[in-house]
Amino acid sequence: MARISLVEPAQASPEVKEIYDGKLKGKPGSIQKTLAHRPAMLGNFLGFYASVGRSLERKLYEAVYLRVSLINGCHYCSQHHIQSGKRAGLTPEQMKALKEGNYSGFGAPEQVALRYAEKLTRTPDGARDADFTELKKHFSEEQIVDLHMLIGLANLTNRVTGPLALEVEFPEEKI
Repeated sequence: MARISLVEPAQASPEVKEIYDGKLKGKPGSIQKTLAHRPAMLGNFLGFYASVGRSLERKLYEAVYLRVSLINGCHYCSQHHIQSGKRAGLTPEQMKALKEGNYSGFGAPEQVALRYAEKLTRTPDGARDADFTELKKHFSEEQIVDLHMLIGLANLTNRVTGPLALEVEFPEEKI
């Protein structure tokens, strides 16, 4: 059970209801219902969330987000990115490998990005010049910025949804 109340559509202010009905197509999740306590933050967060990682292939985006969430033990985000990862083409075997920290079933660019995401998640100040040399072999600078923001976004949402004990809104799935 969530540690704070969720703003359900029936109790939402007109500003929040407009966001729920518009950007969220009438289907707000627990994180959106939490952020709805601060309507401006909810609107800004949704715009920011939608902009991060868009220069990356969707499958890579989902693999990075899922791996960061698994490292952090964020059940809520892991469940969401198991679902979106499947839609992006992550196989059950790849998800199991992500859980185990085994990147050998991914291509070279994905391996570099996943190793880097793990490094920054475990050691936020661990970036070194050698990491950027490797990243630049596979990614443009635009993509490197997107990758950093994606790693940061995943860590941010993990640190919000976990401590607030937000519940998953759909049947859970094991890897």
